[in-house]
Amino acid sequence: MSLIVMKFGGSSVGDAERMKRVAGRIVERQREGHQCVVVVSAMGDTTDDLIDLTKQISSSTPPAREMDMLLSTGEQVSVALLSITIQSMGQPAISYTGWQAGMYTEPVHGKARISDIQPERIFKALEQGNVVIVAGFQGMTQEGEITTLGRGGSDTTAVALAAAIKADVCEIFTDVDGIYSTDPRVVKCARKLPEITYDEMLELANLGAAVLHPRAVEYAKNYNVPLVVRSSFNHNEGTQVKEEAAMEQGIVVRGIASDKNVARISILGVEDKPGQLAKVFTALAKEQIDVDIIVQSGVLNGVADFSFTVALSDKDKAVKVIENIRSTVNFHEVTSQENLVKVSIVGAGMVSTPGVAAKMFEVISDLGLSINMVSTSEIKTSCVIDNSRLPEVIQALHTAYGLDTEQQAFVGGPSDRR
Repeated sequence: MSLIVMKFGGSSVGDAERMKRVAGRIVERQREGHQCVVVVSAMGDTTDDLIDLTKQISSSTPPAREMDMLLSTGEQVSVALLSITIQSMGQPAISYTGWQAGMYTEPVHGKARISDIQPERIFKALEQGNVVIVAGFQGMTQEGEITTLGRGGSDTTAVALAAAIKADVCEIFTDVDGIYSTDPRVVKCARKLPEITYDEMLELANLGAAVLHPRAVEYAKNYNVPLVVRSSFNHNEGTQVKEEAAMEQGIVVRGIASDKNVARISILGVEDKPGQLAKVFTALAKEQIDVDIIVQSGVLNGVADFSFTVALSDKDKAVKVIENIRSTVNFHEVTSQENLVKVSIVGAGMVSTPGVAAKMFEVISDLGLSINMVSTSEIKTSCVIDNSRLPEVIQALHTAYGLDTEQQAFVGGPSDRR
């Protein structure tokens, strides 16, 4: 007997028929002799529908607390319906909200982080022979306030719960067979990866791959949670995410990710004196605005320009924050740019293979596109470019690095700083 955490996303439980299919899969696993804890997202587009409803009611930004109260109801519907479905199949089951399951978070609405998990109630229900179904995406502060974990938070719930109860494996069920070299809906010949390292998956998740939430991968890495990504619509082998993964012969780049949720903020004519950047980024951090790529120009006549990227949804807020610190930071103007995309290549083999970044720049240049910003680490290179020809760029990179199915792999080229 093993203890398994199974997580099902919104598309997997999007309607009654899919709910029955998921229930059947859970009952099958339970009757094989395993103990099952199931984490479920809101059905289909429920969360988006609830957000749209608030826009019909009010044109102003709704209070974050009330949004958490509202959005947490989507998962509550899912867990109750799934429990009812499983019980109708003759298998005992019980559903819990995040707070009933002992999920405690920091006191931040909309993007809370898990601070503690007290799973005693879950263990008791398992001992009684129940399938335990927990609402993902939500928790409660020590003061009793309902919070949500942000987009993709159900992945985080599942992995954190698996770590807390010392599950033998955490299975993430989604609408694809596993983790692919890139989005198979964009590149038809994308290859499914049998396994991938935590570090590679964390980079891909942070860079726009939507299969797993970055915080979920962080939890898996930090607590060494065995993680498998597989389809909820078939029984095919999925992708294992683990500390070390066998490298395919000659494969240097393991995956290509893209993120359209990016905007570029430029602050022009910043006075060149110590502490200016610290003031800017401290002000942004206080408003919970994450900053990604940062580029500063050379100093000319005592001033410099610098640019950075933020989530597109944070663009207007970031500009407002910077305008509000004019009294402490001297600059000429702040501008913003949309219609951009961050395209990234990721692979543990990049650090020891020359020519990887050069190949990426060459491919983008050959398509007639300019590179606005570049960011690198040991296992990734990212370029911010115009988003108008994204599918072409991804396909060209996928081919250039030998990732197309049955294609010979890229083996490196002239040395560069990668």
